[in-house]
Amino acid sequence: MTLTRSSWSIAPSGSLRHWLGPKAPAPAGESSSDLTVEAVRFQKRVSFAIAGWASAKAAATTAILRRMRFSLTFPSTHHGVQRRPAQRRGPRAALVAAAIVGVAGAAFADPLAIKVGVLRQTHSRETISILDIPAADDFVAGAKLAMADNNTTGQFLDQSFSLQDVKIAPGGDAVAAAKGLLDAGAGFLIADLPADALLKVADLARESHALVFNAGAPDERLREEDCRANVIHTAPSRAMLADGLAEYLFWKQWPRWLLVVGSHPEDVALGAAYERAAKKFGAKIVEKRTFEDAGGGRRSDSGVVQTQRQMPVFTQRAPDYDVLIAADENEVFAGYLPYRTWNPRPVMGSGGLTPTSWDPSHELWGAQQLQNRFERMAHRGMNARDNQAWVAMRMIGDAVNRTKSADPKAARDLMLSPDFDVADFKGVKLTLRPWNLQLRQPILLTDGRGTVSVSPQEGFLHQVTELDTLGLDKPETKCKLD
Repeated sequence: MTLTRSSWSIAPSGSLRHWLGPKAPAPAGESSSDLTVEAVRFQKRVSFAIAGWASAKAAATTAILRRMRFSLTFPSTHHGVQRRPAQRRGPRAALVAAAIVGVAGAAFADPLAIKVGVLRQTHSRETISILDIPAADDFVAGAKLAMADNNTTGQFLDQSFSLQDVKIAPGGDAVAAAKGLLDAGAGFLIADLPADALLKVADLARESHALVFNAGAPDERLREEDCRANVIHTAPSRAMLADGLAEYLFWKQWPRWLLVVGSHPEDVALGAAYERAAKKFGAKIVEKRTFEDAGGGRRSDSGVVQTQRQMPVFTQRAPDYDVLIAADENEVFAGYLPYRTWNPRPVMGSGGLTPTSWDPSHELWGAQQLQNRFERMAHRGMNARDNQAWVAMRMIGDAVNRTKSADPKAARDLMLSPDFDVADFKGVKLTLRPWNLQLRQPILLTDGRGTVSVSPQEGFLHQVTELDTLGLDKPETKCKLD
């Protein structure tokens, strides 16, 4: 087992010392002279806040002294008539001093501390494209950006958010890592873990009354028969992803699918989600084929030559179809299918046109400003896992801001209320499904160069919200929350 963890840290982007104190060296990879619009606005807010606080306290002190003026004067005579002797100054002056000290002490009281733990299992670096190799800060970078946003607001609400990141090697002990975070005071955990590990962490967190955010696992059973009352899902399920693509294919009138499924269990589960989507939207799977993972280098020279020969042969002699759909979560073959099929047909699913919660090329509905801020911080594009972690941390921040409490139960209760929603630059407000704690969200359809379409598609209606046309609806659920 490989386990590393960093110390609790507060994001410096919103601290008064950063803006008002001596110029400090910039963090690694950042420029201290790079001011954004948000930074300038923040400086103005801080300046106005300090000026307003100082003015209010000065006025209050002046008013107190004005009311005490006659009591603090010494005995004197006027036109030969002796004035009434002044009362003792000591008690009155002490009260004034105590009032001033009390106000100042309240202004500099310790902020409400919110500790968040991040649990993430490293993903394989064996990808088809070198562009898809996971970064060292994959997933956690999104949480860090959202933490900076939370702390910017927290400066004015006496709230301080901190994050501890724990990276776990495949097969590592996630429960032990989670216990360390909970023992250190984390009330919220944001996780990118396999389904079995996530369930064990959730059961442990329940004993500590902590709230877990599943920002990585798409498994349907986590939202159905194995659901947990203390697990909120910001990652879309496989059914939501498959339905998002199926709605677009229905709109395009491409009802005949050739389904190619990988040999790993995750691929089989994704293939089952596409089969369910085909039945739900009236499509026909003309044939289902399995691509066996034989191992070997995926980016070697010989591998490319072999792929060019293999893919046309693998896809030939198929019944007539409109689109090839690949179910390949492990990135073994789907990326090789576009432009290599025997028949000239579009490829979708895990290759070609892909359904996802986020993509670095997404720029609609103001998403460009989020992409730019992430690029400045992480020096790369924001992927789906980054965004799912960002949403989880923003949900925590919004709930704490509104409840004025670090209690996970209070945050959960608010998140489940009709008044709570979260913005994620997708054109609609995102809310939780109360029956399984899945975050409702649109599904982007992207080719990696831009957003081709967004589901739910026009014309797909629902009695509650069109977002519930994606994935399992309430009448279909097997989830029974405690």
